[in-house]
Amino acid sequence: MAPLGGCVSGSPEPRGLQQGIRDPRTVLRLSELKLPLDHQEADLAAAVCRRLRIPPEQLREVRLVKRSVDARRAARISLVYSLDLVLELDAAGEQRLLRRFAGDPHLRPTPDTVYRHVVDGPPHSATGAEPPRPIVVGAGPCGYFAALLLAQMGFRPLLLERGKDVRRRSADTFGFWRGQQPFNPESNAQFGEGGAGTFSDGKLYSQVSEPKAYVRKVLEELVAAGANAEILTLHRPHIGTFKLATVVRGLRRRIEELGGEVRFGSLLDGLELDPASRAVRGVHLADGTTLEAGAVVLAIGHSARDTFAMLQSAGVALEAKPFAIGLRIEHPQPLIDRARWGPAAGHPRLGPAEYKLVHHCAGPGLEGRSVYSFCMCPGGLVVGAASEPGGVVTNGMSQHSRNERNANSGLVVPVSLDDLRPYGRDRDDPLAGIAFQRHWEQRAFVAGGGTYEAPAQQVAAFLGRTPPGAASGGATEGQASITPSYQPGVRPADLRTCLPSYVVAALQEALPAFERRIPGFAMDEALLTGVETRTSSPVRLPRHSETLVSRNTPGLYPAGEGAGYAGGILSAAIDGIKVAEQVALALSACSKG
Repeated sequence: MAPLGGCVSGSPEPRGLQQGIRDPRTVLRLSELKLPLDHQEADLAAAVCRRLRIPPEQLREVRLVKRSVDARRAARISLVYSLDLVLELDAAGEQRLLRRFAGDPHLRPTPDTVYRHVVDGPPHSATGAEPPRPIVVGAGPCGYFAALLLAQMGFRPLLLERGKDVRRRSADTFGFWRGQQPFNPESNAQFGEGGAGTFSDGKLYSQVSEPKAYVRKVLEELVAAGANAEILTLHRPHIGTFKLATVVRGLRRRIEELGGEVRFGSLLDGLELDPASRAVRGVHLADGTTLEAGAVVLAIGHSARDTFAMLQSAGVALEAKPFAIGLRIEHPQPLIDRARWGPAAGHPRLGPAEYKLVHHCAGPGLEGRSVYSFCMCPGGLVVGAASEPGGVVTNGMSQHSRNERNANSGLVVPVSLDDLRPYGRDRDDPLAGIAFQRHWEQRAFVAGGGTYEAPAQQVAAFLGRTPPGAASGGATEGQASITPSYQPGVRPADLRTCLPSYVVAALQEALPAFERRIPGFAMDEALLTGVETRTSSPVRLPRHSETLVSRNTPGLYPAGEGAGYAGGILSAAIDGIKVAEQVALALSACSKG
């Protein structure tokens, strides 16, 4: 039997995304195969044979599809495998095996996860003139995958990014965090090549159910661009901040090799609209440049507030969207490891532990409210994620190794449209959520001393166990066990002044509840840093469900997290692919018409 590893494709034989030769042997997908944490490689093959009740000589190859951890019983942690199995069976033997396991959801023919483009090539006009190329705005995961797919289909897209390339952007961002450079509103943790996800954990999992071909396409392209191949097989894969910089450069290089173009320092400042139909004909940039466009993909991210205001002025359909707001919490990573892994904490096959927590509030005035953990970063850092002067925003990030001393996570409370309305210019102001975010970010800026330091407070003080003044970033006894990781630094403050009262009350109710799930979670020294406001876009750009074009602006394709259709790197990249497909179909139809 071939060793585990090597080919990890979801297809019968190693092959490209577009073609392949069917393996004449039987290939089946076996899932939910559990083995003890300390099993050997030979144990895996033996377990497969026992599960299928076949002799070892019929098992020719085992290909790893996914591996996850079952830690529901900390004293008995298991590894859970999904495998593609190459079996030496004739057609009759295959049918007998499938009949034997008929109705078993964990054994089935290996699914086809090959991505196929929707068009074979670029459109050609009857006159021979080259039509205007599509423009993609925003070099985050959505924009890069939209541009990549368009380039692969031969459309030579132009990608415009307001910020800098990832090398110069990283220098600006890390320089600001370290106090070596001033804050740059056009080059920071939100703006620049790679988008907001560049300074994050690089998580590649999503709660949104997507066709497997889309997921596989994204993961394979990321590996081709420089990500570790393990993202193809881990149940909860992540890339890590430094590796993400390599990956986005690889995506840019691929787009350019295929005839596309990427321009930095190109801020979208307006749309060229047809006076009669409102169809997009081109874009205006802040430097005065006007560019003709066959279609415009808007992948601007959740923090492009000036662009949202421009779109509102241009009459593009916008609506306010709920999101969540809260704080970052830090604990020693070993505390989370012990709570999650029990006696197996520190085992090399497990790595640093994660958690996912939800609390539904029941206190007076909190009915219908909830608190949940957001963007949990094991072995990570809390970082500054502001995109405007005079505001403080927190986020979390991890390197690929996840070997920092603290675990951190956002603890956030959803806010409704009714919560946002008092901050708008009128009851239906689509930008009310932006005003809401800005208000609390500015409050945090003032509480942090007006220097981009973040206000911080120990849980004991936040819950009223100690006076508010006892909150500190290392000045109180016991604080040394949790050294604040936030850069540019923290300042003791009462975080209860930096959030709406209902958010504070919900967090105060949730923390003791989370303590019951993870002993030590509400320990006195646990450190809270604020504020976490950029959980998702506060705006949605309505679009048609099938064509994905703007509801009232033909040729404009709202996409990704900023438009309200994604919530992380993977889902944003997939939305970029879907939008690119619709752009390609529309441009092809126009050329034929």
